[in-house]
Amino acid sequence: MKNILIIGANGQLGKALRARYPDATAVDRDDFDMTDWNMLSGYDWSKVDTIINAAGYTNVDGAEMAEGREAAWKINSSSPGYLSRLAGQHNLALVHISTEYVFDGTKDNHKEDEPFTPLGVYAQSKAAGDIAVSVAPKHYILRSSWLVGDGANFVRTMINLAEKNISPKVVSDQIGRLTFTKTVVDVIDHILTTKASYGTYNVSNDGEPVSWAEVARAVYKQLGRDDLTVTDITSIEYFADKPAAAPRPLLSTLDLTKIKQAGYTPRDWREDLREYIRKETSK
Repeated sequence: MKNILIIGANGQLGKALRARYPDATAVDRDDFDMTDWNMLSGYDWSKVDTIINAAGYTNVDGAEMAEGREAAWKINSSSPGYLSRLAGQHNLALVHISTEYVFDGTKDNHKEDEPFTPLGVYAQSKAAGDIAVSVAPKHYILRSSWLVGDGANFVRTMINLAEKNISPKVVSDQIGRLTFTKTVVDVIDHILTTKASYGTYNVSNDGEPVSWAEVARAVYKQLGRDDLTVTDITSIEYFADKPAAAPRPLLSTLDLTKIKQAGYTPRDWREDLREYIRKETSK
């Protein structure tokens, strides 16, 4: 547990991991090019026991463009393949962060063994990365949804809009649960310390699945902005003037049975949302 390498250390999840594991080696793209096999193969892996790959190309719409498509496949697919190969060669545990986007969102409750049905380039590259990581003997693939942490995210956007006295139109036909970075870090810590069985685990906060619009209303309510209105809009309506946008899964709820059976029960997303907003608005 002491010899941890955190890749993607400056992202939302990376920041939370650095706070939890201050003695870990933390790297990001400025000093660690995970797309460069020569650099990776020459790295001193003797000082690493566990790789936590929190890096990823997450511009869902950008991945539909030529430049973004190449970057998405390099970072989300080829690079995890490199890490998987190295983990096997050096007997390392590999923790890899995935997404519900590997599914097309036609099922109410996505289980770990559901066949991949990715819709867009980002989703396809993430599914390929999961497959690459799954061949490492000691791997954990943690599949999350609607991530919220220290960085740009939906909740922060809603807080900013409320501060500007804006009544937003928010998508109401995409359903899921928020996943706070603290939850993901707690799960990582739990599976590593308990030596849980290797494999894929769904990881999100618990609680009733809701739409993005309902999350927005929960944010506005806690902020005391009942004077402002969150208006429902369909995905088709929202993306009507965005023809280059990537398709999104409508149903993003992850089945949490497996992680609960492994001994970890996530908190209700509303509890963590209240705590998150209190911290954000007290800065």
